[in-house]
Amino acid sequence: MRQMRLRSVLATSLAAAFAAAFGAAPAGAAVPHTVQPGETLWSIAAANNLTTRTVAAFNGLSENSQVVLGQTIQVPTTVEGYASLVNAGLAPADPSQASAPAAAPAPDGAGAPATTAPAPTTATAATVSAAPAPQGHYKVRAGDTLSALAASSGVSVEAMAAMNGIDPAAPLLIGTVLKLPAGAPAPPGASTPEPTQTVVPHANPEPTNTMLGASDVQSVASQYGVSPSLAAAIAYQESGFNNAMVSSANARGVMQVMPGTWSYVQDHLAPRALDPNSATDNVHAGVLYLKRLLTDTGGDENAAIAGYYQGLASVRSRGMFDDTKQYVANVQALRSRFGG
Repeated sequence: MRQMRLRSVLATSLAAAFAAAFGAAPAGAAVPHTVQPGETLWSIAAANNLTTRTVAAFNGLSENSQVVLGQTIQVPTTVEGYASLVNAGLAPADPSQASAPAAAPAPDGAGAPATTAPAPTTATAATVSAAPAPQGHYKVRAGDTLSALAASSGVSVEAMAAMNGIDPAAPLLIGTVLKLPAGAPAPPGASTPEPTQTVVPHANPEPTNTMLGASDVQSVASQYGVSPSLAAAIAYQESGFNNAMVSSANARGVMQVMPGTWSYVQDHLAPRALDPNSATDNVHAGVLYLKRLLTDTGGDENAAIAGYYQGLASVRSRGMFDDTKQYVANVQALRSRFGG
């Protein structure tokens, strides 16, 4: 008890010194954050320039805790976070480290201790940040129609419906998450607030409550002659190996496969019928698509990674967008954690 009391006093005094050196924030300045699809404790910390340990300690969680969709995480100021670390006996010797960018968790991402993976260099940690928002994500507003959204995006209604796995003749429900073509202008409705409700169209592949590990993804990649580290890095960047994830652009599962991509892979690339409810077959679909991108780019891995995120046609016609460049850098930086 006395040790805990001394630690609390030490935390208060060190936090005061930290505030003096780095700028004080008002008391109770922590900001609540609602966990979104695809987010992890690491990505939330990285997006706020904090370590995973800092955010975990402030919320009374383990560094390896799995956050769930809709959960509220309190994001502390550096002062508050550092005080929590000291109080928990986890503070680094140098207070400035409390605000360093977050390091990614261990490769298997499902409760493996962070110490099992080598700590990234400063350059790597700066590159491996939170995943950028999906290209062309849009949530349907009141008054939107599929034909109007397709017209503003410069594609046919049938193409828009096929990519999102929806019936082109059915009415769009407010809150439906859709993928629009990468680089398309924002629809007129984008200037209005997003609906609070979220509607995920019923389409394949189905998100299921299944977690895989890096070795599961690497095994599938090896079957198709795709770099295991590359496939695992993309899977981790996309979903943290969580097949329950559905992005704000309607991508699903471990490899964040779009319904239209799933149909394309089934019809043209898969050597057998894939099970839309299987997390492993979600990986098969994503890896087969990645293999096709590698073939189409002549083995240029950066171009294939960019094509996986932005769409290869868009990359070729428009070049890599800034967030695509970030995505490519993130994936390449993560590969060292999965065997290089």
